[in-house]
Parts: sequence; C-alpha cells; structure tokens
Amino acid sequence: MLTWLQRDTFDFPPLSKALRNPNGLLAAGGDLNPDRLIQAYRHGCFPWFQDGQPILWWSPDPRTVLLPDELHVSRSLAKLMRQGRYRVSFDEAFSEVIRACAAPRSYANETWITQDMQEAYITLHKRGIAHSVEVWQDDTLVGGLYGLAMGQLFFGESMFSRADNTSKLAFATLVQHLKQWGFVLIDCQMPTEHLLSLGARTISRTEFARYLEHHLDQPNQADWVA
Repeated sequence: MLTWLQRDTFDFPPLSKALRNPNGLLAAGGDLNPDRLIQAYRHGCFPWFQDGQPILWWSPDPRTVLLPDELHVSRSLAKLMRQGRYRVSFDEAFSEVIRACAAPRSYANETWITQDMQEAYITLHKRGIAHSVEVWQDDTLVGGLYGLAMGQLFFGESMFSRADNTSKLAFATLVQHLKQWGFVLIDCQMPTEHLLSLGARTISRTEFARYLEHHLDQPNQADWVA
C-alpha cells in the first residue's frame, strides 16, 4: 500500500516499501518544506509530480548514477570545452537556472518544477544546500543545471540548453570539479540517453542506499564560488 505522509512529521517509509509499478513510488502527500526535502534526499527519495497532483515521492530501483571517474567526454564535447566559447560559473544565477529548467520543452508542455517547487529549492540554495551551474555566452544564460550537495554526494535535479551541448558542458564541468572536491557519486535519478552518453549507469537501490549511509555525512572540499 502507498504511504501518505503527514505534515507534522518528516518521516518516510523504508525504501523497501517502494512500489514496483510504478517503479519506485514510495509515498504521497506531505509538503515541500525545505526540511522535508532535505530528509527526503537523505532517505534516498525525491519529489516528482505534475501540477495539480498530490506530491509524489520516488525511489526507483535501479537508480541512475554517475561516478566521477566514469564521466565520458566525447570528442565534440572536449572540443567545445577547449574552445572557451562559453563561460561556466557556479551559483551566480540559481533562480534563473531553475526557472529555465521549468520552462516548457519542445517535447512537453507541462513541467514538474512547479512554482512551489522552485520556491522550495531557492530556499535550499539560500541555505547553501542547492547549487547551480550556469553557462554564459557573453551576458546571456544559454545552459545550466541545478541540484543538491550533501556530504560527498551530489543529487542532480534538472538541466537545460538554449544552445547546442550547453547542458552537457555544464554537467561535465560540474563533474570535474566534484571529483577534485572529493565527491564520490552524482545521483541522476532516472536514465536518459543524454545522461547515459555522459557515462551514467544504473545501480541497485540497495547499493545506492549504501552510498547514502557511508558518504552523506563525510566532508568535502567544495568551493562553489570557484
């Protein structure tokens, strides 16, 4: 049975209670209180729902992740990184990035990044937990991504491109820095061709939970203003 969360507690059911169909649906309800979101990621789940639906919390099995050493940089992406056509920054325009990620796409008119969701993650950014990567062409934002950093784990949320390969440029640059900063895993949640082309792969929910257990509370050397 699906667990319905109460607003007066941030507890989540065990990951073993997640449904097989649909894959990984763990709970519903609750709210987007930033402290609940932090607890969700620490527990191994994340919110994903459409506007007008109850909040749905997911922990898919298998889980899509990328290990920093396994980043695949194609020849075309490596060339783009060498050319210096774009400037890549961290945490310069978090609100702009999340709004861009929430904008309609060519393949979908609806977004799961609702206004309430945006406000919750902006609060997490102000608390130093959520971070953004921006790709600039002169003063114009042309690509980027955002996610949460906890311990030695980065939980990726969404990315966007307004020019060819700029989301890949943001992701590859982020992964290279995360490796230098001592991060051991990037959570990509669900598989896409885009992520798999960059070296992402799947691991079991059990293995993902072990990463949470061993690395959530370990220090890192991140410098988000670099």
